[in-house]
Amino acid sequence: MTSTTPPAQPTPAVLDDAPVLAHAVRGGFVESVHRASVAVTAADGSVELELGSATDPVFPRSSNKPVQALAMVRHGLDLAPHHLALVCASHSGEDFHLEAVREILAGAGLSVADLRNTPDYPVDEQARLAWVRAGHEKQSLAQNCSGKHSGMLATCVANGWDHTAYLEVDHPLQRACDETLAELAGEPVAASAVDGCGAPVMAVSLAGLARAFGRIASAPAGTDEARVADAIRTSPEYLGGSRRDVTTFIQRTPGAIAKDGAEAVYAVGLADGRGIALKVADGGQRARTVILAAVLRRLGVESGAIDALEDAPILGHGEPVGSVVAVGI
Repeated sequence: MTSTTPPAQPTPAVLDDAPVLAHAVRGGFVESVHRASVAVTAADGSVELELGSATDPVFPRSSNKPVQALAMVRHGLDLAPHHLALVCASHSGEDFHLEAVREILAGAGLSVADLRNTPDYPVDEQARLAWVRAGHEKQSLAQNCSGKHSGMLATCVANGWDHTAYLEVDHPLQRACDETLAELAGEPVAASAVDGCGAPVMAVSLAGLARAFGRIASAPAGTDEARVADAIRTSPEYLGGSRRDVTTFIQRTPGAIAKDGAEAVYAVGLADGRGIALKVADGGQRARTVILAAVLRRLGVESGAIDALEDAPILGHGEPVGSVVAVGI
């Protein structure tokens, strides 16, 4: 019998050689460790700090969204700042998020029936419970990427592109997103695949991702990059949600932009042009904010969010008995 098991793929160094950067401590005992890689780029795009591998490609997942939004703005997407922030978002599914998605679609002459992202429940626990109690099933509207997809659809309408095929990798919209990411990252896209929402996701290195965020955050006023950055800064609750760490970070860090991503990716752009990108090797989310906080402290970044980012308790019988703590940074 011929085996149908695909051949094993080599593990990239960004995962295999990632150093231990966080401990999970329970009752003074190190119970688990988290390996991660971090890249910090200077304003000129050079690598300022590297922990693990900064040059191996990763899928940034939803951390790509501000770059994808920039591609849409460059191709005619013209939205109010809070709507543009939602296009950059992995939103929580709160009522104001869902209403804004409807508004973006209506402005393009479309409706929620035109969304092609994967149906799901809201990611925020309170919003999800309210959604289910109201008798709703999984819907594309409630899924956290519906803001991005509404922006993609509106961009297609603005250009006369086929909006029914906007998820195809060779669609003009997706080619524009690929080209914009390569430009801002300063390197070619290394791979592409299908993201959880159904849209293409493109791979770049952590250094490339950090470089892209630094460039958006420090862009001159009046540029398309500055429009995206200003939208994120002025409407961070639309980028994340009322109870999201990424929203808190943006609100409390002057001039910064940020975007969290699935599989424990985090990207930050600072007003001075520096960029930060990290990925926890096992894809688990609990260490990512702790590692980010430690990197911010090392860089001397002024942020009122650091204490909140570091707050990662380990529970025993519902009470804190330890915490996730950064090491080696």
